[in-house]
Amino acid sequence: MSASSFQSVRRRRVFYIPGYDPIHPRRYRELYRKEGAAQAAISGYEIALAPKRAGGPYGWHVTATQDGQSTEADVEVLVWSDIVRESMGAGIAATYGQLVRTAWTYIASGALFRLMRLRKGPIIAALYPIFALILQALLGALVGWALAALALALLPDFPFDGLLGLALGAFVLALTLRWFRRHDGRFYAYYLMHDYAFTARWGGANPPALEARMAEFRATIAQALTEDWDEVLVVGHSSGAHLAVSILADLIRDPAPSSVPKYPGESWRSHDGAEPPATPATGPALSFLSLGQVVPMVSYLPRATRLRADLHFLSARPELTWVDVTAPGDGCAFALCDPVAVSGVAPEDQRHPLILSAAFTQTLAPETWAKLRWRFFRLHFQYLCAFDRPGDYDYFRITAGPLTLAARYAGRAHSKSRITRAANRFTDT
Repeated sequence: MSASSFQSVRRRRVFYIPGYDPIHPRRYRELYRKEGAAQAAISGYEIALAPKRAGGPYGWHVTATQDGQSTEADVEVLVWSDIVRESMGAGIAATYGQLVRTAWTYIASGALFRLMRLRKGPIIAALYPIFALILQALLGALVGWALAALALALLPDFPFDGLLGLALGAFVLALTLRWFRRHDGRFYAYYLMHDYAFTARWGGANPPALEARMAEFRATIAQALTEDWDEVLVVGHSSGAHLAVSILADLIRDPAPSSVPKYPGESWRSHDGAEPPATPATGPALSFLSLGQVVPMVSYLPRATRLRADLHFLSARPELTWVDVTAPGDGCAFALCDPVAVSGVAPEDQRHPLILSAAFTQTLAPETWAKLRWRFFRLHFQYLCAFDRPGDYDYFRITAGPLTLAARYAGRAHSKSRITRAANRFTDT
């Protein structure tokens, strides 16, 4: 692994780590196919998909011709959607219980108010499911009360009228809540509540099932680094970005594919505190692209010591190139926030990540921006889509083009609006 590898790419292995998403991974293949074709038509290059040739069960093969050079890439989705689906299995009453526990976790720890100092957009996104669920319950209660009052007015002599009104009101409330739950694809209240509750439940730590899956991902990536590729590119989107941070930190600490620590992130430390052995500077270039990251939502919680240690470690390592891309137009991401610095764990010799803006208002045509501006969930996936006026960020050039990530952004400075101020109360690792 070598961050100094500036060679052109003929063969690339891409590992995509999605965020908190219960959808089958074929969704990402279809998104890549559709948006890749659109970007190729806009930018004047060629790109095509075929069945996968390497890797696990979920992936595809890409051939492209860009800038007069032909490349091949095998893309694999590292799947944890089954863990997500299991965490979303809570019923209506349990979801309201999650609401209370999640709100308390972020408020009592002080994380909510400190996160507001960074970006208000993702905090509004975090508060949205709380207010939406409360509003749904109030609406159901109001409709239930109105119908109960109407029924009692029409049946003034009905015995046990108080019990009738209470039962009718409760029945209507339950029907209303079930209707909202059934149509959450429009509102995303339950989905987002489960997302934030998944993080808050463990106080920023990873649950055991997720740690085990991350160890599998690490072994898969480590194996690719022993094979004949020019570049191994890891892409972490949304909450997949902070998973990738920990996976890559563990990989660099112990690059052996068969060596999975019992307690990831701990086994590399020697008793005398010495640094882990350096990873060989041979083989494929190791690259990490984080997109639409929400790292502070995790790193600002008290038990996120694992993530904070991994951020501190990875940000100084020469074995990889790390580029972080966000956009102020994405209300769900901590746009232009250096995830290491704002978490309060930046080492003196920090070298990663390079902070870049996808600048939606400039890279999307005015009519496209007008259409997507208030579609917050769709904008959070724009990093994986075509741009009308692509700048120096083009997902399909990065994943299928002839340059390594290091070569593509060699000499590039951080975006001017980069945020580095640390507002985190918890900086222990």
